[in-house]
Amino acid sequence: MSGEAWDVALQIATLREQAGLSQTQLARKLKTCQQQISRLESPGYEGHSLSMLRRVARVLHARVRVVIEAEPTGKTAALAEDPVPYRVNRGTAKRA
Repeated sequence: MSGEAWDVALQIATLREQAGLSQTQLARKLKTCQQQISRLESPGYEGHSLSMLRRVARVLHARVRVVIEAEPTGKTAALAEDPVPYRVNRGTAKRA
């Protein structure tokens, strides 16, 4: 997903700059902090929410488009990290 995160970051930064806005100015329009805009424009950040992207797009007079498509036959997606098994820790603590 890092390639997609890089693309999103560059698109946000480019649109913001084309609008003549600093990160601080965009943050004010979105009623958030400059650090959040910096995060959104960081190539390594992968926590973009669809609702925040829509808010940013609205302010920058753009639109959000999401495409989910199948991997080409015979190829699997490579993970940057090994998957972590999900376990619920039910513990054996006694209740008072």
